[in-house]
Order: sequence, then structure tokens, then C-alpha cells
Amino acid sequence: MCILHIVTSVDTDALPDTPATAPRPAAVLVAVLAGCGIVVSLMQTLVIPIVPSLPLFLSTTPADASWVITATLLAGAVATPISGRLGDMFGKRRILLASLGMLILGSLVCASFSSLVPMIVGRALQGLAVGAIPLGISILRDELPAEKVGSAIAMMSATLGVGGAIGLPFAAVIAQNADWHVLFWISAALGAVLAAVVFVLVPESPVRTPGRFDFLGAIGLSIALTSLLLAISKGSTWGWSSASILGLFATAIVVLLVWGAWELRTRSPLVDLAVSARPRVLLTNLASIAVGFAMYGMSLVMPQLLQAPTATGYGLGQSMVAAGLVLAPGGLMMMLLSPVSARLTAARGPKVTLMVGCGVIATGYVSAFLMMNNRWEVMAASMIIAGGIGIAYAAMPALIMGGVPLSETAAANGLNALMRSIGTSTSAAVMSVVLAHMTMSLGGHQLPTRDAFHTAFGISIVAALAAIALTACIPMGAKTVTAPRA
Repeated sequence: MCILHIVTSVDTDALPDTPATAPRPAAVLVAVLAGCGIVVSLMQTLVIPIVPSLPLFLSTTPADASWVITATLLAGAVATPISGRLGDMFGKRRILLASLGMLILGSLVCASFSSLVPMIVGRALQGLAVGAIPLGISILRDELPAEKVGSAIAMMSATLGVGGAIGLPFAAVIAQNADWHVLFWISAALGAVLAAVVFVLVPESPVRTPGRFDFLGAIGLSIALTSLLLAISKGSTWGWSSASILGLFATAIVVLLVWGAWELRTRSPLVDLAVSARPRVLLTNLASIAVGFAMYGMSLVMPQLLQAPTATGYGLGQSMVAAGLVLAPGGLMMMLLSPVSARLTAARGPKVTLMVGCGVIATGYVSAFLMMNNRWEVMAASMIIAGGIGIAYAAMPALIMGGVPLSETAAANGLNALMRSIGTSTSAAVMSVVLAHMTMSLGGHQLPTRDAFHTAFGISIVAALAAIALTACIPMGAKTVTAPRA
């Protein structure tokens, strides 16, 4: 709610003109916003190389140290739809700057302390910046000529994979050669540079949605999402049948029902459920859950396969840095295929593009299922999967924005990003259960078996096929009539 306080405490009509009021070339705007997307997605993988050492660094238990990751997940899920709605109401550039401010503040907190509570607080603040990516997509739609919007959105969507792909080896190298606090000092510096560049070069969108902010809706959605994602992420640790997990699921269901009734009755809802229930928007969001599920299978499973000891008979014995370098070309593949995705969308429509992307993802997982004997095979499979994710992610905003009014693009993109987050969270829970229960004993340690990896890849194939089926059902009628550009 820090973003909300910053924005609502400012008189939006009293702000002075900034250097960003002049029009900027499309390439400059795309480059700046893509840089924001890369840094925000990089932040999410920043702590992965130091996860095994976090209990030692923070003088805590492994169970408590896991909250360093969980806090970012929960904060990002809650902030994404809220920041989108705030962007539609108060200005997308302004909320983007507030998001980057949270990233900087959270990084400084993590860099300055070595105990658990400040680290959790700092990581939660960093999670509030996740809404920067859907905000950037909405700014591109508002500011660019129609003929350049498709390729720009495709590039912006690709930053999700690029940041994650380069973040793993980048963070691993720093963690191995410097104090772990350096990771967060660098994150704070990158955030500060980007905030300054956004302030100077990114114009404020003239497209606004008048009305009051739905505080009750924001609180209800926050409670429901926190309960749901906490239950999903902690189910395997606390026990799926435990009173805590069942209580969280029950809370999420009850609060969501009450929240939905409120959103349908209030005059200025946080999420316009009437628009979200349109078949084109609803089915795209459901397909996004399936794609997010399939995506995280690669992020969670392949590093473990690469780092497993060779004595297992399937492991490749790679270090964290080497494993990150093997998977890094996948992020570059997403970036390289973004223009292809834009051209395919222009020629055949975003529905076909999304189906093609999901088909490529399924093909990549089939390759991983059949070829996992050396790092080159794993690299090839990961590049195919990442390419499919890049194509699919670029098509989702086009489908969403073609089905909602212009004044609601940021909120709609934020909700779509939330659906992908739910997919990745669910995938993390399912894959963790599979890898934790199909194990073998080696040197006194329990490690996943070859069948566990095959099962994980098989589940991801099913998720990609489900996304194709959902996408095939998306109706593509006449475009939604939107308000004229101011």
C-alpha cells in the first residue's frame, strides 16, 4: 500500500511539467521501458544463488529463510493489479516511478541489514515493483503509433525472460566473488538510474480513468491473494491437509466471493469484472495461467538437472554459475523472437500467435523429455521453451488490450500478469512435490530420480497443451470500441 499512499497524497493537477512532456522517439521509449522490465525481472532471481546460504547469512532456520522469496511473491501478486488500476487513474508514468522507488528502497534495506525481518521487508518492497512491466506495456499502447505497438509490446514482454535468464549467472558470479550485500547495492543503483531515465524520457499518458480508488476492493483482493498464494507456496512444507493450509484456502474462497460481490456493486471497481468476464479476456487469462505454469517448469527443474551429481546417472554436475550460463541463451532467444511474434500477430492475429507459442513450448518440453543427457541438449531444449514463452507472452497483451477499453489497459494488463503469477506459483508447488517425493538416496542425501524429471516435463507438456485448447476457444470478433486518444 506504499504506492497507494505516495500517489493519493499528491495533487495530480498541481505537479509541474517535467522534461518528459516532450514527445520521444519510439525506439527511446521502448528501450527505457524494456530496461525497466529487465531490471524488475532480474530482481526476482537475484537471491536464488544464495538461497542455500541464507540461513547462515541471516542467522535463522531454512524454513524462516524461505520467507525471503515468499515475501516477494506475495507482494508482487498484490501490487500488480493495484498498481495497474492506480496507473489508469493517476498516470502510468507516475506509478511506474513509484514502483521503481519501491525497488530502490527495498534494495537499500536488504543491502543495509543482515537479519531476517529487514530482509523480508526489503524483499517485499522489491516485490511491489513487479507492476512496472504491465505498466510499461500500457504506456507503449498509449504513446506509440498503431503500427509500432505490436513490436514494442513484444519486446517489452520478452524482458520477463531476459531478466530472469541473465539474472541467475549474474547473481551467482557476484555471490561467489563478493559479499552478498553487493547484489542489493547493484540492484539499488540500477533502479536509481532507471528512475532518473524514466523521469526525463518517458511522457505521462493523457489517458486517465476518473473515479475514486476502490480501497475496500484493494484490501479484499490483497487478503484473498495472500491467502491463496501462501497456501500454494507453503502447502508442501506445512502439509496440504494441515489446518493452516485448509484455513488459508477457505479464507481465499470466502474473501474472493465477497470481493466479487463488492466489485460488481461498487461504482469504481478495482477490477471491472464485467469486462474481465468477456470470453476473450477470461479465456486469455486462463490460458495465461497455463502458460505461466509451463514456464516455471523450466525455471525450477532444469537448474536442478544441471547441478545434480553425475553419480545419479543423469545429473550433469554443473556449478550454479555454469548452470546459469547454460540457461542464459534462453532469455536471448525470447528477445530475438519478439519481432517474429509481432510480425505473426500482424499477419495472423494474436490468437494464432499465442497458439503457436504454446505449441513451441510443448515441443521444447518434449525435447527435454527425450534429450537430457548432456548440457548442450538441455540448452537446446531450454532455448526452444524460452522461444515459445517469448512468442506466447508477446501475444497475451495484444489479446487483452483488444478486448478492453483504452482507459482500462493498465488494470487489465496487471490482472493478466497476476494470472501468470498464479500459474508460476502453482507450478512451483506441483513441481516441488514431484521432485521431493520421487527421490533416490545418494551419499546420505535425497535427490530427485530420473523419473521425477520426466514427470515434471510431462506435466509441463500437459499445461502447454491445455493453453492451446483454451486459446482455441477465444472468440475473435469485432474489436472493442475504445475511447478516443486524448
